[in-house]
Amino acid sequence: MRIYDCIIGLFLFSVRVSIREDGFLHLNRGTFFVLAAFFLTGMAQASGMGDPALGAAVFKKCQSCHQVGDQAKNRVGPQLNDILGRTAGGLEGAKYSKSMIQAGQDGLVWSEDTLDSFLESPKSLVAKTRMSFRGLKDPEDRANLIAYLRSFSKGPIGASNMQETGQGIDIKLDPSVLAMVGDAEYGEYLSSECLTCHQSSGSNDGIPGITAWPTEDFVIAMHAYKQKIRSHPVMQMMAGRLSDEEIAALAAYFSDLE
Repeated sequence: MRIYDCIIGLFLFSVRVSIREDGFLHLNRGTFFVLAAFFLTGMAQASGMGDPALGAAVFKKCQSCHQVGDQAKNRVGPQLNDILGRTAGGLEGAKYSKSMIQAGQDGLVWSEDTLDSFLESPKSLVAKTRMSFRGLKDPEDRANLIAYLRSFSKGPIGASNMQETGQGIDIKLDPSVLAMVGDAEYGEYLSSECLTCHQSSGSNDGIPGITAWPTEDFVIAMHAYKQKIRSHPVMQMMAGRLSDEEIAALAAYFSDLE
């Protein structure tokens, strides 16, 4: 069963809606997190959380025109090493359409988000691109392909998205927050909201596993979302609702989960 089906099933099972006397629709806390999890699933698959090994298989659809890796050269299309952070139409020696060059001059830079949009429908992003490929409609295929290309990117945009544990993030935290010892039992109680998406087995099925994370890495990552340093809007929203004590409790629970 695909992860979308799981999330939709959880949503239908979990939604509890109340209509108060004022006539407005109100969602309880549990419903909010299930809704957030649903949106997180789709966003995660399109934001660099794919599987590079699966992406290598998807890349076979591209290799008649593009090369990547050692000895990669420009062919019909440009070579794709260090694609993340590259200005569209900006690789020296590659042949581009006037539209692609103009897109770069107008500010288009290849990030995971812009690549995802382009791969889904090339001509929707750059109308007169020379690329005749119709696009990848499956968001999992796009996420996997982007993860594969990311492994050949050394630039800051590629590197920043490799920080799945929060390591290397420039974040200001009071030392007392990092020193806080969380209540693992309370973390288990809170974890049901996390486990709507993240699997307790630690499996990376479209969304990265968080089982057995070091507590400090977990705390740093969550506070990076809370301070909007990490750019995932749904995770920013979810982390923003958690207190320092709740984040510490979750970190304690997941660090010991096997």
